[in-house]
Amino acid sequence: MSTDNFSFVVAIVVLTSVSIVVASEPIVHQVNSTRQSAMTSVCVLLPDRLPEGGEPRLPVVYVLPVEAGHGTRWGDSLAEVQKHDLHNKHRVVCVFPTFSDLPWYADHPENTQLHQEAYLLQDVLPLVEKNHPVLKVREGRLLVGFSKSGWGAWSLLLRHPDVFDRAAAFDAPMMMDAPGKYGSGPIFGTVDNFRRYQISSLLEKRAVDLRKESSRLMLIGQGNFQPEHVQINDRLEYAKIPHTWIEGPVRDHSWNSDWLPEAFDWLTRVSP
Repeated sequence: MSTDNFSFVVAIVVLTSVSIVVASEPIVHQVNSTRQSAMTSVCVLLPDRLPEGGEPRLPVVYVLPVEAGHGTRWGDSLAEVQKHDLHNKHRVVCVFPTFSDLPWYADHPENTQLHQEAYLLQDVLPLVEKNHPVLKVREGRLLVGFSKSGWGAWSLLLRHPDVFDRAAAFDAPMMMDAPGKYGSGPIFGTVDNFRRYQISSLLEKRAVDLRKESSRLMLIGQGNFQPEHVQINDRLEYAKIPHTWIEGPVRDHSWNSDWLPEAFDWLTRVSP
């Protein structure tokens, strides 16, 4: 993963007067990437106990945003992780990247400043793996999101199965079959480009390989997109693709509706 096309400045949030990093407080990297139309940031939340001596490096959960910039209309993912102490409970590094435009985790076919997938792969991942004690292999890269970022989590894993290990999605439009809804049109650009990221098509493409492994995809409902969860679950079962589906209670379409702990439990579970 090349880092030639981006630069970053590290800003460390510290609550004491001494020059040390307090692991329980987030570290914020400012990123100036040619793949984004404005300055972005990558917030890194470390567990209180970091690896010592010969201890293994830590897995990373990439908590994918639903909104551009630092929007919190749909809740606050960082606050939710801190509320449940998920970074310490599971001893993982949690990463919260921002995007200059509405994130659909796709590369626009013409506008190089709308290359969201490449930005995550070629800017965010190398930044995190260079500056923090994290695993640099597939098993150490986990994805979670909801709504459009749930779609993004699945599409990233399905398009890059050797880069990411598991993806959990809450209340996501998994059966979307054309660009246009939910602000997706300007991000995908064309129908042909959208097809490269379409979840149902990617599942067909990856079905043979996915059948060989334990569950790498998780769905959590119920919410706004419950009918689409039912449909995609039916397709997964028909294709005999291992997956995890937790319908659960009806929840608000938000980061703050208490579904993240279930997602983290599954993401960090040791495979049989």
